Amino acid sequence: MSEEENGASPEAEGGTIVDPRRLHEAARIAEALVFASSSPVPEAYIADRLPGGVDVLHVMRELKTLYAGRGVNLVAVDDAWAFRTAPDLSFVIRTDETEVRKLSRAALEVLSIIAYHQPVTRAEIEDIRGVQTSKGTLDVLMEAGWVRFRGRRRSPGRPVTFGTTRDFLDHFGLEELRDLPGLEELKGAGLLSGRIPSNFQVPLPLGEDELAEDEDPITQLDLEELGLLAPGGKEEE
Repeated sequence: MSEEENGASPEAEGGTIVDPRRLHEAARIAEALVFASSSPVPEAYIADRLPGGVDVLHVMRELKTLYAGRGVNLVAVDDAWAFRTAPDLSFVIRTDETEVRKLSRAALEVLSIIAYHQPVTRAEIEDIRGVQTSKGTLDVLMEAGWVRFRGRRRSPGRPVTFGTTRDFLDHFGLEELRDLPGLEELKGAGLLSGRIPSNFQVPLPLGEDELAEDEDPITQLDLEELGLLAPGGKEEE
């Protein structure tokens, strides 16, 4: 006699006991939440809306398997989930309706350095590249939504640190920073110079709001100083 025939509920990952009907309903809720969002949906947000006792990771992995062979796939982006066109069908999607963002060589270099060396300051970026980095280059990356201010370094002058965003992972089809190409691949593509420090390596992924040990959080006064907020806390037009 099976567990369902015996009236017992199957056991999900982590030892959580889940009624099949509740698990099915949880999958429907999660699917609807991700489908309705234009940006990746945080796993914590989904978990808060599922029935009690349901393992959200188990639900999302089941949905990911369900969509694996379809025209759209359910993909993980950092600690969030999104529906994306299956990679082998990307050629049939019309691209002439959306502007293709093209980055200069300098912007590509800076983006690569930030991705692999975050949290990193502007001075550190310039030291790695061997040339000055214009504010315009960083502005382009921030306007694209791929780079953000992370915090303030606990060092003289308290320089601002930069890091990549969830949109960066989403745009380049990465689940996490560990999925970035290897250094040799980047060197071969000409994106990194030969002056890479010996300790230059792919960083361990940090949470969206997690700071490194030598960083302080960005405050409202910092944002005003950086020109991102007008005095009083209102965003600049």
